[in-house]
Order: sequence, then structure tokens, then C-alpha cells
Amino acid sequence: MSRATLRLGTRGSALALAQARVIAGTVEAIAGRRVELIDVRTAGDVSDEPLDRIGGTGVFVGALRQALLAGEVDFAVHSLKDLPTAPAPGLVVAAVPQREDPRDALVARGGARLADLRPGARIGTGSPRRAAQLRALGYGLEVAPVRGNVDTRLRMVRSGQLDGVVVARAGLARLGRLDEISEVLDPLQMLPAPGQGALAVECRDTDGDPAAAEMIGLLARLDDSDTRAVVAAERALLAGLEAGCTAPVGALGEAVDGDDEYSPELYLRAVACSADGSRCVRLSTTGPLADAEALGRKLAAEMIAEGAGSLMQEEPA
Repeated sequence: MSRATLRLGTRGSALALAQARVIAGTVEAIAGRRVELIDVRTAGDVSDEPLDRIGGTGVFVGALRQALLAGEVDFAVHSLKDLPTAPAPGLVVAAVPQREDPRDALVARGGARLADLRPGARIGTGSPRRAAQLRALGYGLEVAPVRGNVDTRLRMVRSGQLDGVVVARAGLARLGRLDEISEVLDPLQMLPAPGQGALAVECRDTDGDPAAAEMIGLLARLDDSDTRAVVAAERALLAGLEAGCTAPVGALGEAVDGDDEYSPELYLRAVACSADGSRCVRLSTTGPLADAEALGRKLAAEMIAEGAGSLMQEEPA
């Protein structure tokens, strides 16, 4: 890494920039070198169409990955839930830092909780996963499709266009807006997206390049092993279901104490729903944290055996 300044690729949204600044500050402290943020516009940033119509999985990462491979940036920060589960040739996720709280949150007018909302209340989300689980709750809520950044969505609540929106708590935390939350949703009500709340720091693979090897070594110091393991389980489950980031699938892994302090356990739970929320498959499993990916694949196979694959193909009623 001969450059005095390291170039960090990021999307230009307020949330993406907030995430990137945290990573940049940590890398600067570790490396003693300046980090410059490079704004890279992705397909997901230039279209207001639903994600499944503009490519679904990977629409927020493709341009960043191209910039990495072209040597235009030295490393990039992604919301891990946006990454396709298949590896990207020539690139490596060098770090998965400690995860923010992965739960979803409701921001509603008057600080209302979900159970307080009247039947027919309009709740905005651009996520088929959230939409299906909201419908499955049986509150009679109207789910309104929305796209846009956090400010846009919260503005729709303040203006009265919507009674509320469901967004990731982690995003509000990184933007310093936790005070706007009406209710943090219990995973028993709504399981988050696989990888939600976690970041992925990606760079070029070594391929014999000493500079790339040095970059990987530097970024590895940001890695949190427990976070990497639990999100690996969630993503293995997603891959096993052959579902992408726009599928109505929720998953949450947690590292818990095992029989002794040297044998941490993984508790993994997941849900796959029909789009209208009328039918869901919910299962969970536990096992050694060291076997995280295998546990994710095992749980996916069990869910498929219970009919999860066909559920995810159903259209909303």
C-alpha cells in the first residue's frame, strides 16, 4: 500500500456515509494514515423502482465492487445484508466488525406501538420480509410499499402520508436518531434480515499482491469473530433456501454460553413466509458456534422440508 491516503468506497446516502465514517476513523487510528471517502453510486441509488425489479440481490454493491476491482478504491463498506451470498471473484470480506442491534424498529405517529395501531393503518416498508411478517401478525394493517432513504421515510410519517414505517434499528442508531423510535420490534414478532445490523469491509484478494495482503491484514484488525460466525450462519441459511436479500426470509443468530466458556453455542432462528403472510415456516436450531455455516445449511434444509421453498414463491393475495 504505497499510497499515503487510503480510499474507502461507499454509497453516498446519509446512512452509508455514517457507516463509512466509523470504519474510516477506526482504520485511521490503526494505520496512522488518512482515509478519503469516495462516493460510488449504485443501481439501487439511481432508481426508485422496487428492488426486485432492478436486480434484487446486489443492487447496492455491484458498482462498489467494480470500483474495487478497477483499483479506484482500496476498500469498501457495505451493509452486510445487501451482499449476495455467493463469493465475489477477486474480492474478500476482510472484516465484519461488531454488529449493531439487528432488530427492526417502528417509527409511528404519536409514538404508537404496533398493537396500538387501528386496523387499516398504513405502514410503509420496501422489504417483502417486513411486509409478510407485518401481515402475519394479524393486526389488519395496510402495508404500503416505499423506497428512499431514512429521512424520506420518516418524513412520510410526519406528513401523515403513512401512520408508520418499519426500518432497521441499526440505521437509526448510526444516524443518531434512536429517539424517533416508537417500538423496537421483538424478534418473536419480526425476525430481521440475515446480516442486518452488520457491516462488511471488503477489499481485493491477494493474488500474490503484497499490497493487497497488507490491506487484508490491516482490515482484519476490525473483525469481530462472534459477529462473523453468527452472520455466516444466517447467510448460509439464506443461500440454502436459494433466496436473495429481497425474499420474505428473516433470520437471527446469537452467540450464547455453552457448557463451558471454551465452547460457545449458536442459537439460530428463522422464518420464511408467503408474501401475504398467511403461511409461515418458523424453525430454530442450536449447535457449536464453530459450526455456524453448517448449522445454517441444516436449518435451511429443515425449512425446505416443511415447505418454505414453495411459500416464498407465492404472490400477495
